[in-house]
Amino acid sequence: MPAGAFILGCEGPDLNAREAAFFRDCDPWGFILFARNVDTPDRLRALTASLRDALGRDAPILIDQEGGRVQRLGPPFWTRWSRPLTQMCRASDPERAMFLRATLIARELRNVGIDVNCTPTADIATEITHPFLLSRLYGDSVETVSARARANAEGCLQGGVLPVMKHIPGHGRANVDSHLGLPRVDTSCEDLRVTDFEVFRRLNDLPLGMSAHVVYSDIDTAPGTISAAVIAEVRGGIGFDGLLMTDDISMAALPGDMASRCKASIAAGCDVILHCNGEWDDMAAVAENTPCLSDMGQTRADRALSMRAAPVELDIKAAHAELDALMS
Repeated sequence: MPAGAFILGCEGPDLNAREAAFFRDCDPWGFILFARNVDTPDRLRALTASLRDALGRDAPILIDQEGGRVQRLGPPFWTRWSRPLTQMCRASDPERAMFLRATLIARELRNVGIDVNCTPTADIATEITHPFLLSRLYGDSVETVSARARANAEGCLQGGVLPVMKHIPGHGRANVDSHLGLPRVDTSCEDLRVTDFEVFRRLNDLPLGMSAHVVYSDIDTAPGTISAAVIAEVRGGIGFDGLLMTDDISMAALPGDMASRCKASIAAGCDVILHCNGEWDDMAAVAENTPCLSDMGQTRADRALSMRAAPVELDIKAAHAELDALMS
């Protein structure tokens, strides 16, 4: 039987018996970790192993380790990374710097049992991009963002970690933080197709994508995550046929309760629900109101997981030195 079409978090740095039993019963496709789950490397390795043991399979374990303001692992055990946009502006070779950054991050993740990173952030920076997102971006044009996002994805894959491109079909024109409210983009679909959407079209072969809780008013009045018309644009116009997960389903941008959000996202065409906060009532509602992976979702999930591979051999010290040299 296919796994549940959802990804869940857990409460802390150790998996408790109640959580293990719940996960075993509802069988999520995978898990996502946050700073609340991170202590020492050994404790984190034990957590990732326990999560997989609870399901009896090598489930994907995700994290947001972009560097900068979105970084769940940090000192003293892991590298503190600068903000992506800052590094891209300073680097003498931005694509190489992004590749090195991504592959070094991936190796730190892989070492503690994490095999999916929710990056690259392939939204285009604009004059109105909300501050919650701006410093996380890579550039202000289709060419720069798509090239740097591609370098990021390749770095992830060579480091043994699957990339998740986000926020498809584009969040850069939004001037509202979707954690707190609903962004609205009034740019014409014609213009979006040659700018924001075009970046994702150039990356449409990547295995995993994350939706945007954004209204594109020229397409639909509903947020992209729960809009069949927007998801049709993702699948058709952009040509993305990888596994599409929602952005965090608990964010304030989406209307309704947890049950209705899950049902609407799946009905619109998302493959998997992403739920991040680890709260019991929410997780129970997600599990109760989300089906198993569809046949197509299972095919996309299997295709993505087949790309998991051992890291390509790398001299870590030399890679850090090269990255430092690119920033000097």
